[in-house]
Amino acid sequence: MKRLLAIIAVIIGLGTITQETKAQSSTTGANTIATGVPFLTIAPDSRGGAMGDVGAATSADINSQHWNPSKYAFIESEMGVGLSYTPWLRSLVDDINLAYLVGYKKIDDVQTVSSSLRYFSLGDIIFMSDRGVELATKSPNEFAFDVAYTRLLSDNFSGSVALRFIRSDLTAGFTGDGNESYPGNSYAADISFFYRNEFRVNRKESILTAGINISNIGAKISYDEGATKDFIPTNLRLGLGYQTEMDSYNTIAFYADINKLLVPTPEKNILDDIDGDSDPGSGSGFSQDKSVIGGMFSSFGDAPGGFKEELQEVSVSIGAEYMYNEQFALRAGYFYEHENKGNRKFLTMGAGLKLNVFALDFSYLVPTDRNHPLENTLRFSLSFDIDAFNQQRR
Repeated sequence: MKRLLAIIAVIIGLGTITQETKAQSSTTGANTIATGVPFLTIAPDSRGGAMGDVGAATSADINSQHWNPSKYAFIESEMGVGLSYTPWLRSLVDDINLAYLVGYKKIDDVQTVSSSLRYFSLGDIIFMSDRGVELATKSPNEFAFDVAYTRLLSDNFSGSVALRFIRSDLTAGFTGDGNESYPGNSYAADISFFYRNEFRVNRKESILTAGINISNIGAKISYDEGATKDFIPTNLRLGLGYQTEMDSYNTIAFYADINKLLVPTPEKNILDDIDGDSDPGSGSGFSQDKSVIGGMFSSFGDAPGGFKEELQEVSVSIGAEYMYNEQFALRAGYFYEHENKGNRKFLTMGAGLKLNVFALDFSYLVPTDRNHPLENTLRFSLSFDIDAFNQQRR
């Protein structure tokens, strides 16, 4: 059963963090970083997903909770809610999906509160005995609920703190061997800041933005008593953005993010440990004996391949957004991850339509490799501007 749980975790991990790991002949070779609850790293909405998974410095929107909640200080509407849906790994299975519900409310001109619920369904999983006999069919799931408080610190600068509860149930209460298995629970926090400056260039309004979000700073997660606890995906996201007018109706914006997981780098590939060749707790595998804070600080210099491998752990996202009359948007982007650290490389594209009250967005992912687990990934997002709705009723 422990082996089955490990395989399930790796399948999900391969779908989110360690896609198509390829053996390399270089000095370090493939050495991906695996964490618990990797569903927290999936881009939940269509706008960010259409621009190569950027979001730390994009203009404020209803889905800022995931990317950088401090952006809510600059959102124009007083209140709104949104819902996103993502069928996940459709090229492999047909029943894994991610749902995301988010909302925010401005308290006054300087304070905003927001919250989101992320639900990840792993579909139906058949549990088998060692002899290949079907024992049960269960539907494991994971979810995270968070709340955030955002405050405008100056005319151009804001900060936010978010608190999160995480629950991961990979067995849905079934063990099969008589041993007890529990859902994994964890608590985490995000700390983020956002800078926004408006200025004129050649008589055209322009906006420069920058953002930072350290997310999922929290307790390790475990699924049974005495088991090795896994780090959750603590992540550092840095972003820059530039938006400018083309004319009175058209604007264009360019954004870029870099990401780095703030968890220890394994000294060898995770697949070796799952095959039973080493003990993850022995110090030669996952370095799980480190504390959460210790792992965050050591993550900048613990790669076996030195500084070169540390640089490989940084993923890059770039995106562009064209907007017509603040109603119709076209988006495109690119995501890059080094082949030794997961090998996710894909193009993204999407569009959005905003009416007075509703906004509808979608995105499409195009991998650069054939037969990629993420190919044909679609995201759909629907948002509702409650403030605009109330104004229409008056």
